[in-house]
Amino acid sequence: MPVAAVPAYLGQDFKDASPGMRFGLLLPIWTDRADQEAQVRKRGQARSREGQEVAQLLHHSGMEATIAALRARPRSPLPGLWEKNDFAAREAWSQVRALTKRDLEYIRALNTRAREVVGTMPAIQCLTIDATAIAPFTTGLGNEHPLENGFSFLWPYGLPYLPGSGVKGVLRRAAQELARGEWGDTRGWNQAAIDVLFGTEDSNNPQRGVLSFWDVIPQIKGDSLMVEIMTPHQSHYYQQKNERKAGDSTSPHDSGQPNPIAFLTVPPGSTFSFHVVCDVRRLERLDGALLGNDGGQPRWQTLLEAAFEHAFAWLGFGAKTAVGYGAMRYDRQARQRALEEQRQRQAEHERQQRLAQLSPAQRALEEFNARMQARANELRGRKTLVGQQDYQALQNMVTLVQSENWSPADRAAAADAVETWGAKLINIDPRDLRRRLGLAALRGSHG
Repeated sequence: MPVAAVPAYLGQDFKDASPGMRFGLLLPIWTDRADQEAQVRKRGQARSREGQEVAQLLHHSGMEATIAALRARPRSPLPGLWEKNDFAAREAWSQVRALTKRDLEYIRALNTRAREVVGTMPAIQCLTIDATAIAPFTTGLGNEHPLENGFSFLWPYGLPYLPGSGVKGVLRRAAQELARGEWGDTRGWNQAAIDVLFGTEDSNNPQRGVLSFWDVIPQIKGDSLMVEIMTPHQSHYYQQKNERKAGDSTSPHDSGQPNPIAFLTVPPGSTFSFHVVCDVRRLERLDGALLGNDGGQPRWQTLLEAAFEHAFAWLGFGAKTAVGYGAMRYDRQARQRALEEQRQRQAEHERQQRLAQLSPAQRALEEFNARMQARANELRGRKTLVGQQDYQALQNMVTLVQSENWSPADRAAAADAVETWGAKLINIDPRDLRRRLGLAALRGSHG
């Protein structure tokens, strides 16, 4: 069988390698001597005139001479050593498109890591847009490859991806179309905003944009990529090749020979998470108005969201977008969930920073108040009985204060907090609560 062009000690079983490696260095489509001999025997067994000729040649002259003779034939020559084996190339597609369990785990892990990193940033600094492919997605077809069409893989992971530079290019074009009014409503875009956010294209006055676009790793639906087929019928015209099978003419005509060409795609239903990060300080210096509040988010995010919507609906991402590839549907609900999660993470981050600046006593009191507030939200005005978990939480706070060397002010603040939450959460007379928990002693008084 055809082999991969790798040292023999690596073997030929690469089913556990990444898709990128199986599509690249480890692609088993190269002819070796065993392939040549197998094809000679197969041709010699055919019940045809050619089969008889090959069988006789093999019998009288041996394998070496038969291989040389078949290699020299003008039509259907035998593949040479380390030449591409066309049969193997067709079979290779089933191997390169498969995704292992580990591939899918890597994809999930990389997307989770990107989302968590973005989650640590202030909401004003980053934008996350989630979309679902409603058509096959492909990119990198122009990369040189023995199977005629390449594909873009992110190294060292060997996973399909959409480069951040490609995302930026599509969104710049979307912004330009909107700014020119080609689709009616400009959605707030103008050339000045394009130059600030994306950078200028003027070679005499180059300026880097304030936005950074991250690479996108699609969360692939299912456990494999897809193989699509395109069939140009006029390749002799496109390539200006004078061929007998095309009528010895380079002009387009009905006798042009169809030429099926396979290429790799990401299947519809796969999800894409686009992350964009803004250099806020530089944006404030260049155009502070783009940081202004616009419907609960910075104006630059509103503009970019409009560009994404336009790109999803009319432009597409990746290659072959003119024939419908790369079309996506904007997941607005996911956007709202992401905004809420980002606000919660930012609030928690700010709370942790604030706690870090407090004394141990103030930090303990802050955390106690937060726990009690969460419990009050849960109870919604209802009260629990003495001896249950809420009363025990108050007792635990009093015990903590008594065991620590807190200042009089902190002890008094703790007593006030216990009394306040006791009145809200416990079904008990306030005087009885103060007596049971010894709040007067905690405040340092006896009345």
